Amino acid sequence: MSDTANPDRTLDPDSAVEEEVRDGAQERSRMGFLDHLDELRRRLLYSVYAIVAGCIPPFFYWERIFTYMAKYFGRYGAKLIYTQPMGAFMFSMQICLLAGVIIASPFVFSQLWLFVAPGLYAKEKRVVIPFVLLSSMLFAAGAAFSHFVAFPSMWQFFASYDGMGGLQFFPTIDDTFGFYVKMILGLGLVFQMPLLVYFLARFGIVSAKFMLKQFRYAILIIVIVAAVITPSADIVNQLIFAAPMVVLYVISIGVAWIFGRKKKPAAD
Repeated sequence: MSDTANPDRTLDPDSAVEEEVRDGAQERSRMGFLDHLDELRRRLLYSVYAIVAGCIPPFFYWERIFTYMAKYFGRYGAKLIYTQPMGAFMFSMQICLLAGVIIASPFVFSQLWLFVAPGLYAKEKRVVIPFVLLSSMLFAAGAAFSHFVAFPSMWQFFASYDGMGGLQFFPTIDDTFGFYVKMILGLGLVFQMPLLVYFLARFGIVSAKFMLKQFRYAILIIVIVAAVITPSADIVNQLIFAAPMVVLYVISIGVAWIFGRKKKPAAD
């Protein structure tokens, strides 16, 4: 019955072969996607293990770190308070966790590299050590910039309203430290711009010529972003945020020029 209803299926063996090939390609694509998900899960799991291990050394010195951070926040015009019974305890745990993330960051970046490495050329896979070192240094530079420059500048502005109209500034530990962590991680990631441009340039998505051509627009965007994330209208504070991003953009142009995909000369 089936052969009579569909005679073309028996008379055209090529179509059956094409269907089998197509089904096999779809199956390989599905398995490849599942393999990528499994690899991502494994790398994330290893990173979590590394962060947990990184929290162990700060745990033994939590009291010193706790005292330093409390004085650090209070140094810029605010006395921290906690309104929940576990507020101070959770603060001590959170600073150990943040320290663990910073300590484990080289291993986390190595896991990121191992995840994307299969899609790169063999010679690019050999630069895992420079990549891990550079990404860790850039992350540390962004965190240090936030700790010593950006956060104090913004916190002093927030604290400047203390006493105005009879108001008093008593920030809670949770709000203060949450804001601090966002700035640390945010600027740590912003400082990864040269590495991001490296990969975009290697895959031919951006080029040094393109970035130079868009330099004026990039500066405009940087200034707008600095004005948005800077709470005060003070031009000095805005420049504090804009200056490192401009420097990173210039460095990224050099990275794109050195490592960008070169166009092959046209054949005669």
